[in-house]
Amino acid sequence: MQNFGLSMLWFWVCYAIVTCVGILHTIFNIYVLKMEPMNEKGMGEGYEKTKPWHPLYNIVLFSIFGWLYVKGLIEPTFKDALITGVIWVSICIVFDVFGWVIIKHPWSLSFKEFYVDYQPWITLIYIAIFAGPIIGYLFTLL
Repeated sequence: MQNFGLSMLWFWVCYAIVTCVGILHTIFNIYVLKMEPMNEKGMGEGYEKTKPWHPLYNIVLFSIFGWLYVKGLIEPTFKDALITGVIWVSICIVFDVFGWVIIKHPWSLSFKEFYVDYQPWITLIYIAIFAGPIIGYLFTLL
């Protein structure tokens, strides 16, 4: 990897933006589309209806930020993009365990809710994050 610091900058900025987009989409569903909010039974319809969109947010945004990272390299290579994808998805998988499961907050989920009930979306999200730098690299070839 040519520039780990730059890679981490783009990864964390993108992770924060993707998270904000998901939250704003949920808020939009609840307040504008009048869907059921979170309650003691679960995350609510407002959130549940956003799930199919999560992989789309991730593939678009992580590809853009992957492109920003790769285009900032002196000599971008497919290998760098591949390594970046592996690092990004690995960090995300570990961080998600802490941020969405282990650390309790109003939006935290159980292991089952996050890794079983959230299928196929969580798997597609992780594939999108892995693919983001690779797609970004391919855009630099155009």
